Amino acid sequence: MVPSPGTSVQDDPVALMEIELCGELMIAASAADEERLSFARIDEVLEVARVVAPAVN
Repeated sequence: MVPSPGTSVQDDPVALMEIELCGELMIAASAADEERLSFARIDEVLEVARVVAPAVN
């Protein structure tokens, strides 16, 4: 998708939020003692709760 002439990322609130969330993840990763962030730590940084779907029989 090509942006319209004269538009910028500042005109796109979703893009701005994605950039902010990526920045938060980079800060958390650089401060982490472990090699990779755990799923729990990623959820904490992104302020989301992981919902486990019930098993289907």
